[in-house]
Amino acid sequence: MPDALRLALGTLTSIRVPSPEHIDRRTARHAMTLAPLVGLALGSLAAMVLDLVRLIAPGTRPQLGVDFVAAALAISALAYLTRGLHLDGLADTADGMGVKGSDDTATRARRLDVMRAPDIGAFGVITVVLTLIIQIAALTLCSVVGAGTVALILAVTTSRLAATWCCTPLVRAARADGLGALVAGAVPIRVAALLTAAVIALGVLLGLVDDDRNTRLVVALVIAAIAGLVVTAFAVRRFVSRFGGVTGDVMGAAVEICTTVVLLIVAIAA
Repeated sequence: MPDALRLALGTLTSIRVPSPEHIDRRTARHAMTLAPLVGLALGSLAAMVLDLVRLIAPGTRPQLGVDFVAAALAISALAYLTRGLHLDGLADTADGMGVKGSDDTATRARRLDVMRAPDIGAFGVITVVLTLIIQIAALTLCSVVGAGTVALILAVTTSRLAATWCCTPLVRAARADGLGALVAGAVPIRVAALLTAAVIALGVLLGLVDDDRNTRLVVALVIAAIAGLVVTAFAVRRFVSRFGGVTGDVMGAAVEICTTVVLLIVAIAA
């Protein structure tokens, strides 16, 4: 197995793979280029859980309740498949953002120290709880309108693309060590742009192969993917200004933010 694939799977999923033999900038670039593909696999597995629950649930049950349980289990499966890594990054980022002070070197250092601490603070708990509630509620609404499967697959794929964008030269590293330092600036902008076009094309394809095959769903999926990336880009820009650059935690936060936005947009627009 190539080192880049080992790094991508070991970093982005709970799959146990041998450690990469060599980790350098080239390996990091290829690993983060594979991130959307890993997201597609994760989203497909989570969507299988969603569909399986809805399939085996008795037809006499209230459908909204079934969709809610299915959505909750699908989001839980996604957290399990990623070891809760991105949720942890979201929590640490929220705690870091909660440190008050001017954006000087000393304050940024305190924020980074808070993010590295093994415990979780009030800001982190509140942010993760609200994010999961919104994700489950949005996925439930997507399922109600018959777009749960495609919305989940696109959301998870797009969110990993957001992590890829965090690794372009547009974003600098906050520390001299850690995951952020390894991958920051490793992915060329043109590669991220090509991957973005591929993910948007995936949104169109998912809308076309859906049972309803309606133009409204295709448009909703495309808008959701673009909106997810744009909102996440603004969030990451804010994080970078507060922390001095990107970290592994910021990348995790970007994943969760993008997932949430995509699911919300599909739920509203589909």
